Amino acid sequence: MGRKSMREEIVTAALDQFHRRGYHAAAVKDITDAAGVPKGSFYNHFDSKEDLAVVALERYGADRRLEDLADTGTPPLHRLRAHFAFLRDDVVRHGYQRGCLYGNFGAEIVDHMDTVRDAVRDSFDTWAALIAATLTEAQRTGGIRTDLDPAVTAGFLLNAWEGTLIRARTDRSPAAFDAFLTTVFDTLLAPA
Repeated sequence: MGRKSMREEIVTAALDQFHRRGYHAAAVKDITDAAGVPKGSFYNHFDSKEDLAVVALERYGADRRLEDLADTGTPPLHRLRAHFAFLRDDVVRHGYQRGCLYGNFGAEIVDHMDTVRDAVRDSFDTWAALIAATLTEAQRTGGIRTDLDPAVTAGFLLNAWEGTLIRARTDRSPAAFDAFLTTVFDTLLAPA
């Protein structure tokens, strides 16, 4: 298999560096060194580190298997639970050292960079819309209560998930994940 394009190498390295170290701690030189490319080549592909951050957010979203939420071949609550279990397993696999890049960037840089703030907001909106559609389907099939507003509930789930990530990483323990999954699926989204 041939080598990835230089741009692809930079994006892959940036995603890893941003996720492990944060936006501010990951210098362009760190990213290009990790990619194995000359620092000067960075600006042949990106106008700024901020532009690269937006591309990294897009790539991160693609790696979160969000499309699984729309798979109507699986019951809606099963795929929603599987989605959060996949995200949990990814955090555990990385030793509780990586949270959600959307949330990380949201906490670190959205007050200072409009372009990144817009990308983070769009990412959360896309994710919430997929969850809301899954909840709407669960309501149609009688899987959850019909008095829940799917959009509001989806937003709540994302907010709760981001808090769960902070607690799990702080404790270096799955306890917060267990509490999230139990509360969401055994109480909030219990069968109608």
